[in-house]
Amino acid sequence: MKAVVDHLVRGLVRNPDAVRLNTVEGEASVLIELTVAPEDVARIKGPEGDTLRAIRTVLSASAGRRKAVLELLEPGASSGEE
Repeated sequence: MKAVVDHLVRGLVRNPDAVRLNTVEGEASVLIELTVAPEDVARIKGPEGDTLRAIRTVLSASAGRRKAVLELLEPGASSGEE
C-alpha cells in the first residue's frame, strides 16, 4: 500500500525527493502519513481536494479488508509542539 501511494505522489509533485511516508499499522487498519514540500501541498490536494480524494480511493482499493487512511501532514501546521 505504501508503495502505491509513493508512486502516485512522486508522479504528481515537483520535488519528489521531499516526499516522506510514515506508516502506522494496527490490527485492522493502516495509517499512512504523507509529507511533501510546502510548494507541492496544493498539487497533492488538487482543486477542492479532488486529487487527494482520488489517491485515498486508490489506497482503499489496494488495502483489501484492512482500513487504510491517508493523512496529509502540512508543513507549518501545528503538531502540538512548542
